[in-house]
Amino acid sequence: MSNAHFRVPEPINEPVKTYAPGSPEKDKLKKKIAALKSEKIEIPLIIGGEEVKTGNTAEIVIPHNHKHVLGIYHKAGKKEVEMAIDAALEARKQWAEMPWEHRVSIFLKMADLLAGPWRSIINGATMLGQSKVAHQAEIDSACELIDFWRFNSYYMAQLMADQPYSPQGIWNRVEYRPLEGFVFAVTPFNFTSIAGNLPTAPALVGNVALWKPASSAVYSAYYLMKLFGEAGLPKGVINFVPGSGGQVGNPVMASPYLAGVHFTGSTAVFQGMWKTISENLKTSKYYPRIVGETGGKDFIFAHNSADIDALVVAALRGAFEYQGQKCSAASRMYIPKSRWDEFKSKYVEEVGKVKMGDVEDFTNFMSAVIDKAAFESITEYIDYAKKAKDAEIITGGNYDDSEGYFIEPTTIVTTNPKFKTMEEEIFGPVLTIYVYEDDQFDEALELCDTTSPYALTGAIWAQDRQVLIKMANYLRNAAGNFYINDKPTAAVVGQQPFGGGRASGTNDKAGSAMNILRWMTARTMKETFVPPKDWRYPFMGEK
Repeated sequence: MSNAHFRVPEPINEPVKTYAPGSPEKDKLKKKIAALKSEKIEIPLIIGGEEVKTGNTAEIVIPHNHKHVLGIYHKAGKKEVEMAIDAALEARKQWAEMPWEHRVSIFLKMADLLAGPWRSIINGATMLGQSKVAHQAEIDSACELIDFWRFNSYYMAQLMADQPYSPQGIWNRVEYRPLEGFVFAVTPFNFTSIAGNLPTAPALVGNVALWKPASSAVYSAYYLMKLFGEAGLPKGVINFVPGSGGQVGNPVMASPYLAGVHFTGSTAVFQGMWKTISENLKTSKYYPRIVGETGGKDFIFAHNSADIDALVVAALRGAFEYQGQKCSAASRMYIPKSRWDEFKSKYVEEVGKVKMGDVEDFTNFMSAVIDKAAFESITEYIDYAKKAKDAEIITGGNYDDSEGYFIEPTTIVTTNPKFKTMEEEIFGPVLTIYVYEDDQFDEALELCDTTSPYALTGAIWAQDRQVLIKMANYLRNAAGNFYINDKPTAAVVGQQPFGGGRASGTNDKAGSAMNILRWMTARTMKETFVPPKDWRYPFMGEK
């Protein structure tokens, strides 16, 4: 029995390794990549800690070398989903009752394993399966996920320490419990850290989960499941059920035991899930908690006082790191006419230096987009811009899927602020720029605020402080993560809690106590030491 008040170690952000020439981490990572490529693996479902093979399989290929098959994975269906729900609810009986400090110990061990012996495995799997260059993998699949586990543990302890006032004779307490049923975690391909956080954040506070990773990121997700096992996560707490959205999602949504959804993905899918949940409330045992981060049409807005050299770097990195497949990637830009020529010449020159290719060549800045469907969707936008009379392409515009799904870093300049690529989410290496007249600064701000239904990330650029204040106030609701004189990407756990509003999600801020609280349900307890023994009140003493 625990008989002390335990303190979770105060976390600091995991240092980012450089993978510089001659560094030991680079050598270790290169060897691990070679080892991973040398074997073809078979990935089962994992339900109640047991491997389940359905026979309904799909191949896993390297996006930048799609002829190389890394393995196959089995897909779940209605039968396996029902098995997973049963396994999760059975595991909950002990997991929810486990003293919180022991759950924290498992998660801190996860973090230390990932920081140490598992770092090159998870980074290597992310590089191969999701075409991330070494730096992008390091800041995602290693550092951010380590931070999630350490900071979430700390936040949970802080939340539980928040207790109510107790007057004399009474002791008021609040108990923070897990939800009663199970949580459905639906994770995207683009961040291994998000994939690892969405099922584990609810699990940390005593919940159990079904985890459906994106089909294009099953490879790294499987290795995370193996890491969970080594850290001592009990069987059935997180059940691994890859498969199609309908085959997995429909039976999950129909379950009366669905207690929550932790989602990152497309806006349309999230809205469909929300609708289905609401329609099923009459048969549900609970009002499910719904937490989601969806689309974005993230912006950079520059004033004529902006530092152009820094703005060039921010635009290039913000738009083209990880092939523009970050939820936060810069996708539209507003720049004043008086600074356009200077920006354009420097920007075009720098983008022309960008190398693209295999992630195993560490001199490459970019690699391939995730799969054929993404390739076709993104290139349709590029082809549309090529044919448009109110747009021109100033960088890139070429693409080739003969070996891998490669698309050049493409920049479109339009005279139409409502041009298709200024409004719609593309999720690829495409940045569209609108050049506004300097005397139409206010009108341009309004365009920035109203052109997109999303409100995920945005960045403003100016050296004039009064202008920065005006821009920040005007665009107050245009982005949940807002950057001043920086690119709109690279939120860090514990520093910039991540999430957006409007059509971008519920803004429950992954990497903060706000998110952890969503997976808790509180019980208020009042203990009276000397309860009254007479039912009469003093006011009844006379007529």
